[in-house]
Parts: sequence; structure tokens; C-alpha cells
Amino acid sequence: MKLFFLRHGKTEWNLESRYQGAGGDSPLLPESYDEIKQAGAYLRQIKFAHIYASPIKRARNTASTVRQYLPGKPALSLLSRLEEFHLGKMEGMRFKEAQTRFPEEFDAFRNAPADYRPVEIGGESFQEVIDRMTPAIQTIVHNYPNDDQNVLIVSHGAALNAEINALLGTPLAHLRDRGGLSNTSTTILETHDAGAHYELVAWNKTDYLKRKLDPTDTI
Repeated sequence: MKLFFLRHGKTEWNLESRYQGAGGDSPLLPESYDEIKQAGAYLRQIKFAHIYASPIKRARNTASTVRQYLPGKPALSLLSRLEEFHLGKMEGMRFKEAQTRFPEEFDAFRNAPADYRPVEIGGESFQEVIDRMTPAIQTIVHNYPNDDQNVLIVSHGAALNAEINALLGTPLAHLRDRGGLSNTSTTILETHDAGAHYELVAWNKTDYLKRKLDPTDTI
């Protein structure tokens, strides 16, 4: 079974380098819909049993848009466990402002996940995000026990980065070692034992996008 993880399309806050967690939700950029269509052109070669998505609007709109390009238009379910990090006081801040006001949290969130302590800002830790996402992924896998079935999961950059690496058995301190995930990227995992173990097939696949990515695309 393969799990295809799609990060949502680029938003206004992504372009402005603002923190955009579960409590913030700026609109997708107009051009993002073209890029979601490009992702759909790639994903349409795969038969999906189901689509699961975060209910946050930018992910929900990405999922419903890409669904239009998939054979059979598979059913779409929204799961709150697939939401982005809750970022508390950093929500909506430009990165430079967050770095000034919360330097320790800013640095740890980006570079040292095991040291990220979001108590002062009122956010979620990496472990808390993993603990809420993993049961959802395991339920999804158990819903489709046949080896040849595939599911599409549409969620958010930081949350997907943490969860995918956790599924691969990456220690908390090394969750960022593979780098970030870009808007409208696809990362693929495969499991042959109902989710007991996962193998990485592709990380941050963006070769189907028709433009050169810039730093504001990736988190």
C-alpha cells in the first residue's frame, strides 16, 4: 500500500513568510490552482481508494481541487487530526518578527525539534503533533488492507514533515534532516505490513510543477 502525502497549495501568508498554523488560514494564491492542476496531472496516473484531508480551508480546497483531476473522483474525508501545528502567539507573525520576539522557539522549531518547547507561545510540540496524527494514519492504513490500494492525504508542511519522518522511525532530534516540504509537493511512503513499518519512495516531489521554486515555497 502506498500513501501519497500532498502539501496544500501556496497561500498569501506563505508568500509573505508568515507563520500559518492551525489557527491561521490565508487564501490560496490564484496561481496555486494551476499548480494543483499540475499535481493532479501527475497523480491521475494512480488509482486512489480515498482522499483524506485536513479540514483547514487551504488544505480542504487543495484536496477538492485535485480530486477533480483524479479518475473516478475518489471520496474525500476531512480529519481534524491532519491539521497543521497549533502555533499560538507565533500565528500570523512574519518570520523575522517571530525570531525577534521568540528567538528560542523560532530556532528550535526550525532547527532542533527535540528542543522545541512552545509553552510560552501556547503551541503544540513536535511530539504532540505526531501523537495526534499517527492514529489517523494508522486508521487510514487499516481501512485499506489490500497491498495494491493507494490513498491520498492532503495536509500541511510542518505537520507532514514531522509525521512522515516519525512514520519512518526518525528520532525527534533529526526530524528536519531531510529538509522541508514545498507547497503542492508529493511525498510517498509504502507499507507492506499494515503500517508496522514504512519505506520512503519519494520525498518532496515537485518535478511536475512548471515553475522554479523559491524559499517561500518550502517549510
